[in-house]
Amino acid sequence: MSALDDRVAESTPSSSLDDREAAVAILAPSLDTPLSWPRTVWNGRAPRHVTAAPASTRRLPTWPQAIAGLLAAAALGLIAGAAVAFVRTLLSFPFMQDFLAAFPGEYEPAIAVEPGFAPWLNWAHFFNMFLIVLIIRSGLRVRTEKRPTVFWTPRGKAKGKISLTLWFHQALDLLWIINGVIFVVLIFVTGHWVRIVPTSWEVFPNALSAALQYVSFDWPHENGWNNYNSLQQLAYFATVFIAAPLAVVTGFRMSGLWPKRAERLSQAYPVEWARALHFPIMLYFVAFIIAHVALVMLTGFLRNLNHMYASQDAVTWTGFWVFVASMVVLAIGWFAARPLVLAPIAKVFGTVSGR
Repeated sequence: MSALDDRVAESTPSSSLDDREAAVAILAPSLDTPLSWPRTVWNGRAPRHVTAAPASTRRLPTWPQAIAGLLAAAALGLIAGAAVAFVRTLLSFPFMQDFLAAFPGEYEPAIAVEPGFAPWLNWAHFFNMFLIVLIIRSGLRVRTEKRPTVFWTPRGKAKGKISLTLWFHQALDLLWIINGVIFVVLIFVTGHWVRIVPTSWEVFPNALSAALQYVSFDWPHENGWNNYNSLQQLAYFATVFIAAPLAVVTGFRMSGLWPKRAERLSQAYPVEWARALHFPIMLYFVAFIIAHVALVMLTGFLRNLNHMYASQDAVTWTGFWVFVASMVVLAIGWFAARPLVLAPIAKVFGTVSGR
């Protein structure tokens, strides 16, 4: 073997060693670079899961739907106009003129009652308005709330956990019932029950007469300071003595206050009946409020507001400004009806938790 071969043989292991060291240097990670691992921690309540933003389910109406809505509104307008024209023509006949003369829309109550509205009645009206609006708002929220985030549990009754929204709804219901009971007691004590309780069968033909006059836009004489017309009387009677008790009874059946061990009572009054009635009753209250507000505005706005808010039978701005103040209070209550404000109040009566 020549000297050249010896040199090659000696250099071969050294070259391989250098190559290995170079490969190790390339494959070895740098100490300055952190190891790459899959991310397992995320911001939020569920740290090991990524929560995607929920897609909006609200869809804009299509052009055919929008056109159909406009056509439906136009059809309702035509029907309303035709009804007004028909009733006005009907009332022009002599026999209908005789009917209006015999039944002008109201009758004299069987028991004399002092005219006007006492201040306690104004306050009861305001509290009723304030509570019923928030009751409707919270009730609709209960129906649409799929996954509540805040719960309320009564002390000593862990199984009675309900959502904070439902607690707020039931708390408002309780206040509304108390206000209603006070109102009913006072109208019977003072004799003002005669205003809203029919005392003669004449209420029905007079109510029909008032309804026809409203539709014809030749409205009946407004004398609410002394006596409601028969249509108003029937509406108030149905609201106070039929719709309100039904709302209470159906709501109580669906609440946690219903006795769970009363099996026979539960069978006689199934919860499905209460659920089937409770929502339509709420719709009745909404319709009543819309009609009530519309008539207040269209039949002597300032005088009616003075009746309801200032206990005055005069056309002044006093009742209007009290009404504006009441709307401000209602707006504050509307925006305050959220967990940030409700949770501290609910903690006074139980435990508030996020789960």
